Amino acid sequence: MDLDLSKISPEEHEELQRNVFMTTLEQLKAWARSNSLWPMTFGLACCAIEMMGTGGSHYDLDRFGVIFRTSPRQSDVMIVAGTVTKKMGPLLRKLYDQMPEPKWVIAMGSCATAGGPYVKSYAVVKGVDQIVPVDVYIPGCPPNPAALIYGINKLQEKIRYEAKTGKRVTSQ
Repeated sequence: MDLDLSKISPEEHEELQRNVFMTTLEQLKAWARSNSLWPMTFGLACCAIEMMGTGGSHYDLDRFGVIFRTSPRQSDVMIVAGTVTKKMGPLLRKLYDQMPEPKWVIAMGSCATAGGPYVKSYAVVKGVDQIVPVDVYIPGCPPNPAALIYGINKLQEKIRYEAKTGKRVTSQ
């Protein structure tokens, strides 16, 4: 049965526009993925305390569909929070490789984004993006829970945008 839109009244047409939702399967999957992120925590220093506080009852990341996982095989987001040493780098990469596709990385704090105050140390990685591809950077020393929530919201927008356009966006 075909619906002839020329035979309906303007009120009915407006009602159709408000109540019928049209999308693609890819956009629907991206919406579901962006609203059910399962981050693997990789807390290494001070930023980990802020990350734990964000997951607590006061900030409640569960309301955004963010449920922390301890296994890389059950995670689709890695939040690297803190100083990454050169000795820890290969382990970070191994955990990243164990995560199923699609996967995203958030670098939380000055140390994870650029080495922080330890940038002159020979033992510190000058940004986690030298080991794994980073999707969202959250600056601060340490960034507060509101900054982490903002970064997660940016990642959700990025996931939906990539599904809409069909192209992968480099780090923000």
